[in-house]
Amino acid sequence: MPTPGWLAPDAAERAASPQVPITPFFGEGYSAVVTSPNRTLYKLLSLDSQLTPCRRQELLSQLELCLFSCQGFFLTQEKERKKKMKLGKVEFCHFLQLIALFLCFSGMSQAELSRSRSKPYFQSGRSRTKRSWVWNQFFVLEEYMGSDPLYVGKLHSDVDKGDGSIKYILSGEGASSIFIIDENTGDIHATKRLDREEQAYYTLRAQALDRLTNKPVEPESEFVIKIQDINDNEPKFLDGPYTAGVPEMSPVGTSVVQVTATDADDPTYGNSARVVYSILQGQPYFSVEPKTGVIKTALPNMDREAKDQYLLVIQAKDMVGQNGGLSGTTSVTVTLTDVNDNPPRFPRRSYQYNVPESLPVASVVARIKAADADIGANAEMEYKIVDGDGFGIFKISVDKDTQEGIITIQKDLDFEAKTSYTLRIEAANRDADPRFLSLGPFSDTTTVKIIVEDVDEPPVFSSPLYPMEVSEATQVGNIIGTVAAHDPDSSNSPVRYSIDRNTDLERYFNIDANSGVITTAKSLDRETNAVHNITVLAMESQNPSQIGRGYVAITILDINDNAPEFAMDYETTVCENAQPGQVIQKISAVDKDEPSNGHQFYFSLTTDATNNHNFSLKDNKDNTASILTRRNGFRRQEQSVYYLPVFIVDSGSPSLSSTNTLTIRVCDCDADGVAQTCNAEAYVLPAGLSTGALIAILACVLTLLVLILLIVTMRRRKKEPLIFDEERDIRENIVRYDDEGGGEEDTEAFDMAALRNLNVLRDTKTRRDVTPEIQFLSRPTFKSIPDNVIFREFIWERLKEADVDPCAPPYDSLQTYAFEGNGSVAESLSSLDSISSNSDQNYDYLSDWGPRFKRLADMYGAGPESLYS
Repeated sequence: MPTPGWLAPDAAERAASPQVPITPFFGEGYSAVVTSPNRTLYKLLSLDSQLTPCRRQELLSQLELCLFSCQGFFLTQEKERKKKMKLGKVEFCHFLQLIALFLCFSGMSQAELSRSRSKPYFQSGRSRTKRSWVWNQFFVLEEYMGSDPLYVGKLHSDVDKGDGSIKYILSGEGASSIFIIDENTGDIHATKRLDREEQAYYTLRAQALDRLTNKPVEPESEFVIKIQDINDNEPKFLDGPYTAGVPEMSPVGTSVVQVTATDADDPTYGNSARVVYSILQGQPYFSVEPKTGVIKTALPNMDREAKDQYLLVIQAKDMVGQNGGLSGTTSVTVTLTDVNDNPPRFPRRSYQYNVPESLPVASVVARIKAADADIGANAEMEYKIVDGDGFGIFKISVDKDTQEGIITIQKDLDFEAKTSYTLRIEAANRDADPRFLSLGPFSDTTTVKIIVEDVDEPPVFSSPLYPMEVSEATQVGNIIGTVAAHDPDSSNSPVRYSIDRNTDLERYFNIDANSGVITTAKSLDRETNAVHNITVLAMESQNPSQIGRGYVAITILDINDNAPEFAMDYETTVCENAQPGQVIQKISAVDKDEPSNGHQFYFSLTTDATNNHNFSLKDNKDNTASILTRRNGFRRQEQSVYYLPVFIVDSGSPSLSSTNTLTIRVCDCDADGVAQTCNAEAYVLPAGLSTGALIAILACVLTLLVLILLIVTMRRRKKEPLIFDEERDIRENIVRYDDEGGGEEDTEAFDMAALRNLNVLRDTKTRRDVTPEIQFLSRPTFKSIPDNVIFREFIWERLKEADVDPCAPPYDSLQTYAFEGNGSVAESLSSLDSISSNSDQNYDYLSDWGPRFKRLADMYGAGPESLYS
């Protein structure tokens, strides 16, 4: 729909455009002009230059609503005009347009709600006519920024004669809060700024009331106020920023990604929501479709290896991109994905590697790599040897992690046989892209030269394994076989042999150090060890550190040196009710020897047992024999066990034999011949327990009694004190040491009586927790000492101080005091005071002790005057 403007047409346009006066609708001085060049543009011509801005806005809104409503009519008339144009009647088309505009103004003049006189209707005894609302909706622009209320429209009733007897009221959405009505004139104004994006329309109800009776003179009518959109919202990219990828080397026009911007404005009105896309950053590599927002490549052959990422800035602008439209931007990060457009290339045309000839098989000789600017699967390589003299000696494989070619050894190298090898190696992409094969072959070759270095090798045996055989009857020192080794180096040093004793711990064999002849060192026994696997060491004479190893397997050949014996320990029983000729046991034999033709055993009874009347033996000729009874009536009371000697002979050369004893027990059997009881003691205790069971029960009872006694003894020992002391004071814990040694473990409870009465004798206490030992030297006992008042008072003073001391520990502790008392019976022993003392003691007897005490006799025997003479 066209947007009206407050523009005065110039004289030429006014003369060329038909005009229709609209004074009955807007007042004096207004007319509508329809321009013939563009019939979608309508202008309101004002003949009054003093028109206020508020009034001008009201007129623009009313005209816009009128033109909006009449738009369909003019489109229809446009079609008629084209038909009339063909008839050459242009003036008739103009006339139709003026009539349409006139009808528009007639229906919406000042947006008044008028009613035409029609059929009357009666209310409260009065007659009325049917009301006629011409329009039932108003339009108002959003985001009005003026200081005065925005004029919306006018309500008017034909009953209103202008004398103030009618008042108008509004109700519904926004009534009184957003929209107000002048109850006298019916003018509706908006008091607040409206936002179409918040609410697009308001539904209200209007009514005309008699001012005196407050009764309606018109039925209530509902109408809508629609918020007309303006361009107040910029386009926004709700999903931005974007990331996308496109293969490198893509042709021009390859689609990358589509961006979409949304505009909150009304898409059905004007161009406020019509968005156009453009690219602000990213040329000349990419372009964007203005209408769809699809980003496409704009340059061919974009190379990822040159630049792999591009940052685009896309703008979306409404109003179809015209000046004054609002815009929004977003960023698009485009990454070029890799394609296989680069062939592999070796950095060098040739490589050379030195390897020692002693390098073991499957060792890595070298690693080579062909460079490929591509990444991922497009850079995966395949290597192969296409030429050279190393076929079968070397092979090449690929490291899937690093895409390197790994050259490894397949066979042993020998410097003396060949000193160098040359390999022609090709590297190719695993998956080539056929689109880029025209750029050249997607493979490359290089030359690898491998030089074998000579090393001092250990001696090599002529065979990796020497099988030998020897009879177990061979004599010590007999020759079993010979091994041979040589030095593979050009020096060909002499070789000395020895046996690795870790493989021959029993030292059954010896080897000659110079010739390699192996001989027996001990007697051999096939039954102990049938095969001996030994390792022979060969050392160079000039360099003993070079040691070669050979392996010898010596098989011991069997001779018939073991007699046959029972295959197992048989537990044979015979029932008391057995019949003569009944088989009671089937026996077989085994032999540790292993004859080449297999074993053949012969069974018989010994000469002493041949004529026994109880049992007989039958050789079954299949290495088994059967034991049969010769009579019946076996009784356990008479004999419970029989011993039957069996003679067994093998088929060896020479044959060997042995006598084995078969133990047969007589048992009580059931009707099926199954033994029930085989012990003769069962007759002694038929209804009780066996002797073994009784012994087991008694042993258990004795064990329980011993455990109970031990537990009781341990508990009693825990309750008894460690020291025999009838008058001990448990409040004290003083440690006393009566002799030297013993340490901290030799402690006894301190006797408080010793502190309370110094005349109490101390007796040696016996400890319960220590086993008493024989005392060869009895400890000296403390005899009664005189009551010393000084020491007793000293100790009592210290006890009182400890009792009243708040800082003293709350537990008993040992206090040591260095107090000697006020004097001694022997007085001072110091010689310092002897000269000046007034002692009456006579020291003349020192002269009688001999020459050794002469010095003392001179000092103490004479008077003071002689001492200083």
